[in-house]
This record gives sequence, C-alpha cells and structure tokens, in this order.
Amino acid sequence: MEKGNAYFTGFEKGLWLASVTAITAAYLLFPSGGGLTLLASLIGATFLILNAKGNVWGQVLTVVFSLLYGVISWSTAYYGEMITYLGMTAPIAAASVVSWARNPVRQGVKEVRVNRLPAREYLFLAVLSLAVTVVFYFILRACHTQVLWLSTLSVFTSFAAAYLTMRRSPFYAIGYAANDVVLIALWLIAARKDPGYSSVVICFAVFLVNDLYGYRNWLRLKRSQAAVLEHSHA
Repeated sequence: MEKGNAYFTGFEKGLWLASVTAITAAYLLFPSGGGLTLLASLIGATFLILNAKGNVWGQVLTVVFSLLYGVISWSTAYYGEMITYLGMTAPIAAASVVSWARNPVRQGVKEVRVNRLPAREYLFLAVLSLAVTVVFYFILRACHTQVLWLSTLSVFTSFAAAYLTMRRSPFYAIGYAANDVVLIALWLIAARKDPGYSSVVICFAVFLVNDLYGYRNWLRLKRSQAAVLEHSHA
C-alpha cells in the first residue's frame, strides 16, 4: 500500500473534494436537520472513498453514518429507512469491520482481500433478501411508513448491498448504487413537502457517483491482487 498523500490518487482526491463541496453547497442552499444532515453527508462522502479503497475504516464510518441517518429518517417518518439502517445496515457494517480486518490482502496492509463468491451464494442472497424484505414490509406497514413501496424496495437493495459488503464482493457497490437511486426518489418526495430535504437528494446523487467509482476500483483491486498472487506462485 502506498503511504502518505500518495495513498489516494489524484482522481480520488478530486472526487472526495467535489463530493464534500457539492454536499456543503446543497446544505447551505437547502438547510435541514439542524446540521445533522450535513454531518452525516460529509461522513458518507468520506466512508465511500475509503470503501472504494478497500479500507476497513470505511466500514467503521459506515456504522457512524447509519446511526445518524437513522435519526434523520425518524424525523421524516421514513421508518423504513430508520429501521433498515439502525437494525440492519449498522449491525452488518459492524460485522464487515471484523470481516475486512481479518482478511487483508497482506498482513499490515489496509486493503481488504477481494472475494469471489460462488454462483450458489448469489442465489442464496436473492432468496434471503426477498425473505427479509417481506418481513420488513409488514413491519413498515404496521408503522405507517411513508411511501411504503419505495421504503420496502430500499430494504431489499440495502440488505443485498450490506451482505455483499460483508462478503467482500465488488458487487457491493452496485447494490449500494441501486439503493442510491431508490433513496434519491424517496427524498425527492420528501423535498416536495419540505425543500430543505433537497440537500439529502443531492447527497445521495453524490453517493451514487462514488459507489459507481467504488465498483470500478474494486475491479481494479481484484485484478491487481490476482496478478500479485499469480506472480508469487510463479
């Protein structure tokens, strides 16, 4: 792993800077959440770039973000988001901290070993995600969750993404990108009633760009790790 400032590429530094600038500008234009929304969004931009690097500290910050986002969702009666992030995303992210810490690409290197899942596990994930989503649907309906169908879809994409993160699959980023699209739609609805939530919409648009980069970079990590492994066995 490269040390110091060289750890992040110029593109990654630019992406992080553009992300925090867009998020801050959005909050100044559409203030909401008493600063909590801004804090959560800035943490989100930071953990995404760390996750893209396969750095375990990204998962630590994911736990913190999930707690803050749960509070924000509760204030908007998006109980689906609150329950999903506090009851599912945060615990799985905590488990991912352990998984990533135990599986570095090399001892002492803060880069997780990229995992290749067998086809049967993707089938298992699909069935498990569907089962979890059905259970959450009835919980959310009982809680009179706003925009029930989108909140339910968010559960499905969030669970699949969190599971893939814990299992160290590059497809975790695709799962979160799908979840970002759902959340953009969900918070656009909230922003129609309170324009202040437009900052959350912009936040998840920024997250979408970062997750797409995360997928691209994990594919690069996968190739580089395979090349190193092949060279060591040569």
